[in-house]
Amino acid sequence: MKLNKKIIWSPDAKEDLENITDYLMFQWGIEVTAKFLFHTDKIIVQLAKNPKQYPIFSCQKRIRKCVLTKQNTIFYRLKDEKVEIVRIFDTRQNPAKLQILY
Repeated sequence: MKLNKKIIWSPDAKEDLENITDYLMFQWGIEVTAKFLFHTDKIIVQLAKNPKQYPIFSCQKRIRKCVLTKQNTIFYRLKDEKVEIVRIFDTRQNPAKLQILY
């Protein structure tokens, strides 16, 4: 039986998620925010079950990427027997901000 990996969130990823949910709540309301959080939880469960299912984004830092929504991408890496969520990036931002992930 395959065991799920533990999910850990970096402080930046926690802040990213908080900023996204604040924006959604302010602009679109509770229903859209709840749908986003439900979808995010579903993806996180998938990452815990099979973290290698998504492509490598940075070989050097061993970071993988998972498209969460059209506007958001999760960047994560495997550390020991854990999955570390590094960032949740809004794809509408300047891609140069992703340089920290290389």
